[in-house]
Amino acid sequence: TATAEVLQVINSSPGDLAPVFEAIVEKAHALCDAAYGSLQLWDGEMFRGIAMRGFPEPMVERLRRGYKPQGMPCERIVAGERIAHCHDLAEIDNPIARSGVELGGVRTILYVALRKDDTLLGQIVAVRCEVRPFSDKEIALVENFAAQAVIAMENARLITETREALEQQTATAEVLQVINSSPGDLGPVFDAMLEKAVRLCDAIQGVLWAIDGERVKIAATHQMAAEFIELLRQIERGELAPPPQLRQIMEGERVVHVADVAEHELFRSGHPLAKAAVETGRVRTLVWVALVKDNVAVGAFAIARREVRPFSDKQIALLQNFAAQAVIAIENARLLGEIRQRQAELRVTFDNMADGVVMFDEELRLTAWNRNFQELLDLPDALLAERPSYADYLRILAERGEFGTDDIEAELSRRLERADQEFRMERTRPDGRVIEVRRNAVPDGGFVLIYSDITERKRSEAVAGERSAGMGRTR
Repeated sequence: TATAEVLQVINSSPGDLAPVFEAIVEKAHALCDAAYGSLQLWDGEMFRGIAMRGFPEPMVERLRRGYKPQGMPCERIVAGERIAHCHDLAEIDNPIARSGVELGGVRTILYVALRKDDTLLGQIVAVRCEVRPFSDKEIALVENFAAQAVIAMENARLITETREALEQQTATAEVLQVINSSPGDLGPVFDAMLEKAVRLCDAIQGVLWAIDGERVKIAATHQMAAEFIELLRQIERGELAPPPQLRQIMEGERVVHVADVAEHELFRSGHPLAKAAVETGRVRTLVWVALVKDNVAVGAFAIARREVRPFSDKQIALLQNFAAQAVIAIENARLLGEIRQRQAELRVTFDNMADGVVMFDEELRLTAWNRNFQELLDLPDALLAERPSYADYLRILAERGEFGTDDIEAELSRRLERADQEFRMERTRPDGRVIEVRRNAVPDGGFVLIYSDITERKRSEAVAGERSAGMGRTR
């Protein structure tokens, strides 16, 4: 029944270990006739009490702070043993053991390891206040509950990893959406990246620096005090030297991790930036991650925690992923800027061509034109903005008398049949000007029409012809 109840708690609390641990401790110690006990997690150096039952308050606080196992029976658990069974703790010459005896009246104590494969996760501890060793059946029962605790921990780990992966994927998708919706505008992209990075890395604040050679600039900030931002502006303006960590990034380091800013030599030396970080920004743990393009730092994330708690390898890897996205966004913005500049240059050239030029795409719809084309044919902006088809364009010209024929439909049919062919022709417009029209195909489909005003040339040719004819008659 106890096992079933614990499993029910595991099922009803996916990812939440607190009620599971409480249930395991309560069931295990009640069934084993233990006065009190606890479930303790191992962090690589210390055991820390997570769920406790029956201990006097001084011992509860002691277990929550954690203790090192050296000289205690549980040292055998760390060494790889499955259980450690001490019949009388009073016989152990150790300060922690004496504290247990004096504060809690501990005498017989049982430690059962929590292990996943070869990895020690923690232990379940059962205590009796008299010298009365636990039986094999009682030890086996605690081991059963230990196995359930490991299952719950593994489930929680998998759920946490899945949730973190989903959050990271969602954040990445949201950042990509911002990049797509803000082409060339890096401000909202950097703001979104920094906000996601700070939140997913369980930090409290951050700054994104842009680096251009020896110059640095604040690209984005998140949850930073205004007075601290102003201090960072002094670095931007060159009034204050960049902190050593930013200098390391500029010189080629990819990750710079400061476990405790208050213990760093920069703080101890009284550097204004370090003092402000601790005293104004309340920064303790800090990590810098470089934005790298072609092995050159083009920026850096710096995110911080207000408590001394180093960032994990996974969190640093996540920051590096955001850094890679930031580099892509920077490169996209640079390329887009170059394209826009080139388009502007081409537009100026296009509009200043002596000839009128108009382009129709593969679907034979108006796609581009220059100013001389519009002025030459006297076409209104509203008409061109509608992007008419080639057929509609010809019909408009025909209705305005551009083709000089009464059989408009026949003329339209003749021109549309030859839409894919190159040609050159001359025609006289209703205002008397002579226009040369050339049509050239475009490789991807469609064509370009080039209109040249050859009125003056025709007049010169006519004058020259008349003079030549007059000279012939004279002879």
